[in-house]
Amino acid sequence: MQVENKKRHKSVKIKQVLEALERFAPLPLQESWDNAGLQIGLTEAEVSGALLCLDVTEAIIDEAVAKGCNLVVSHHPLLFRGLKQVSDATDVQRTVRKAIVNDVAVVSMHTNLDNARGGVNFKIAERLGLQRVHFGLEPVPNESSVLGGISAENVASATPAEKGQWVMGELPKPLVACDFVLNVKKQMDAESAMCNQLLRRPISRVAICGGAGDFLIDEVIAHGADAFITGEMHYHQYFGHEQQIQLCVIGHYESEHFTAELLRDIIQRDCPGVRCEIAETNTNPILYL
Repeated sequence: MQVENKKRHKSVKIKQVLEALERFAPLPLQESWDNAGLQIGLTEAEVSGALLCLDVTEAIIDEAVAKGCNLVVSHHPLLFRGLKQVSDATDVQRTVRKAIVNDVAVVSMHTNLDNARGGVNFKIAERLGLQRVHFGLEPVPNESSVLGGISAENVASATPAEKGQWVMGELPKPLVACDFVLNVKKQMDAESAMCNQLLRRPISRVAICGGAGDFLIDEVIAHGADAFITGEMHYHQYFGHEQQIQLCVIGHYESEHFTAELLRDIIQRDCPGVRCEIAETNTNPILYL
């Protein structure tokens, strides 16, 4: 029995977790301005535990240390640009120093995970119970196809594509605009939603782009979406779409904080010996008063 347990729980190196994440969301899928992948640390070390989060802050590193995790996996990268010094001058520099001092490796899966099949936007669609989910520029999948996490069967339900910046799906039944917005807030744990004029027709087809997706408005309208859910949008983008589409903007953090669950599912599937902890630290810098 002890031999079997050792085989079942054999040690896993950080590089193996990194490889599993990059198999699911290859780095070439990231946008040109992004910096996904390994941020800090040595990949030959064995994983004592992985703390999964949206943002990497000093408080996140403290939580990782307190929970005995020597790996932090985030959605948003800690490092977007090169550092010219590592001191205590900025929050990023302090976080880098704290991670290094405590031997905590940091890995980020950002726009490569946004753009991957079964990635962040598919996770949002799953929480909302959307059906026939597919990349926005793909043909609609079969009637029987319903999003179901990251299983190979569901991920392969539409014509394969390299990547997609947004997804389209259908509600199980049409909803009036007010009920639609209230349901989005409930399912995404959002305190509020910024919307344009409420649509006076039922909503069935929903487009999704986590984070900042206002650059996609014209595209999702052209593809017949009744509603568009995203995390943030510039003020002037709300104009001119009255009764054309229902905009539902729930906050950048709120649109992506369930990404930690997606990261957990990937790691537990491919590296079952790794203990995964979803961060309890709320890193949202925006307060709603």
